[in-house]
Amino acid sequence: MKVFVAAALLAATPALAASDCILDHCADQRAAPANSDGDARARPRGTTPSGDFDYYLLALSWSPSFCANDVGRSRHQCAPGANPGFVVHGLWPQYQRGLAPPCDGDGFLPNSVASGLGDLFPDDGLARHEWRAHGACSGKSPAGYFADVRTAREAVAIPPELKAPRENLVLSPLDVQRVFFAANPRLRPGMMAVTCQRGALQEARICLSKDLRDFVACPEVVRRGCRSQSMSVPAGR
Repeated sequence: MKVFVAAALLAATPALAASDCILDHCADQRAAPANSDGDARARPRGTTPSGDFDYYLLALSWSPSFCANDVGRSRHQCAPGANPGFVVHGLWPQYQRGLAPPCDGDGFLPNSVASGLGDLFPDDGLARHEWRAHGACSGKSPAGYFADVRTAREAVAIPPELKAPRENLVLSPLDVQRVFFAANPRLRPGMMAVTCQRGALQEARICLSKDLRDFVACPEVVRRGCRSQSMSVPAGR
């Protein structure tokens, strides 16, 4: 299988930093870094008003890599032949300076909302977790937040090369970004990152404005991206 070459993008894309986290074991466990110039958003953990954030981060998990890990497998997502490719991990409220701290929103997700998310999340448990950990920070109702998740997902075109390939690939993080840029003309370097775990593609993380009308720059997210020269992109089983 052809390995994509992204020499031009290597010169245009900001430097990426290492990330080593598994599905939703990173974004809601790291405190936002201290703000050196006294930005009012640098509040103590647990005191952030719901809805107080700068932009959204759409995290799309590469399902074959997730399913290769023994932790938290979803029977539906990881069933033989399912091969879903990228699936929604979550839509995370973020600050321009560091990751958003825990908020004071209500973490209860009604069954009436959760039952309608089967086409958006790989399983009900993940949807409930995402509401508690991130959605409750959005300042919206559960129905409103998950409508935003759907809007964000529909705003991102998955590159044809990564729509559930049947053969294993070896790509660089910049190769993955390059095909996302080609599939999404308004998405540019500095507006997304690729993360890797144990030498394999983990996620594509794409930053959108709070109103979901456009992609936005997110240097903190880019800084936490994968810095490997190459990584495996396992095919579905």
